[in-house]
Amino acid sequence: MPPPPRDLVTMLPQEIIRKKRDGVKLPAEDIAAFVAGLADGSVADAQAGAFAMAVLLRGMSREEAVALTTAMRDSGNVLDWSDLPGPVADKHSTGGVGDNVSLMLAPIVAACGAYVPMISGRGLGHTGGTLDKMDAIPGYASQPDVALFRKTVLETGCAIIGQTGDLAPADKRLYAIRDVTATVESVPLITASILSKKLAAGVGSLVLDVKVGNGAFMERTRDAAALASSLVEVANGAGLKTTALVTGMNEPLASCAGNAMEVMNAVDFLTGRRRDRRLEQVTLALAAEMLHSAGLAASNQDGQRRAADALEGGRAAAVFGRMVAALGGPADFVENAAGYLPAAPVVRKVEARRSGFVTGIATRTIGLAVVEMGGGRRHPDDRVDPAVGLTGLLPVGAEVRAGDALALVHARSEGQAEAAIAAIVGAYAVGPSKPPAEKAIIRRIAARE
Repeated sequence: MPPPPRDLVTMLPQEIIRKKRDGVKLPAEDIAAFVAGLADGSVADAQAGAFAMAVLLRGMSREEAVALTTAMRDSGNVLDWSDLPGPVADKHSTGGVGDNVSLMLAPIVAACGAYVPMISGRGLGHTGGTLDKMDAIPGYASQPDVALFRKTVLETGCAIIGQTGDLAPADKRLYAIRDVTATVESVPLITASILSKKLAAGVGSLVLDVKVGNGAFMERTRDAAALASSLVEVANGAGLKTTALVTGMNEPLASCAGNAMEVMNAVDFLTGRRRDRRLEQVTLALAAEMLHSAGLAASNQDGQRRAADALEGGRAAAVFGRMVAALGGPADFVENAAGYLPAAPVVRKVEARRSGFVTGIATRTIGLAVVEMGGGRRHPDDRVDPAVGLTGLLPVGAEVRAGDALALVHARSEGQAEAAIAAIVGAYAVGPSKPPAEKAIIRRIAARE
């Protein structure tokens, strides 16, 4: 005799939310039903927000996180890159301020022989989004159809795009809702969001950059390591070879924050005009990890050497230029980026109030200052102003005199600039002694044997 049918009432969105709210471990079929509702619209925004908050407060077991990840992966198409003549690799960052690593990393690794179909997200909370940065390039199709995506990867070696409607659509919807419901920091939600996109993208290996510090979603090393371990274990459990680096975010990674500014910084990095020290350390470490995982380097040391060669020889910059052109941007973007990127009409100096050394930066405040100027979103439907932001951000340890510039504010109006200046002054601590330098690369995490 067949078992009785499962009580469909228990699969109503509100019942699934109630169970998670009360700390009940959700069966995979409940999670799959809720994710299907996210994809087809039968789950309301309010219910999605309530579910996200229940998960944030109650957590999820490893089994629940795997079920959520695979359900979101299977909510749309899964790409197949088996026809490519080389390994398919990718990287994902949990987000920070001045974190434009992807813009340099994808072309560096592609120049070394890997294929990098990088599906990126928009800004979350105080952090900038890679997709918003690419949207600052005029004509660039950041959300192309799958055919153009595949063509670009095949012909240039990499493509930095956003989720198409066919790839993990359930995650795409939940991602936007998390941004405006104070549920970004949930480890299982971050895990499922990142990995569902990467699994749907069909990559063969993945390297994760898990940020820690006052500009990251995880402020303590213990929490960042827990997130990294969750990501690595769930990904490898789903058949995706994955390692993670825990990297510091107690100060902006680049010397700028804001979409057009970070694109310009990336072009300067690729062409050798300027490279921020910590940014270069993190970028090359991740490149080495990707090349080693993809089987294109014998060791991480070999990967570092290969990545540096691609950068110094100009091959990475050339790949970036070809990618931009293939996706509709200017053919001479690398050569003339400053002429193409939008510029804000008001530029103001943020003056140090005292002499000494920069002893600390409230990095989250830096990111929020950009959001307040319109460089990020308060609501999922908000338009982002790519021209606003900050340049010339002094790093921790820099010596300053009263009146020196801590940063330059690029704003739409004088009032906007004044508000940003006040925020930046408050974010910088200046003291009499130079602080010890913090490590950019804190820890590496691999799957347990």
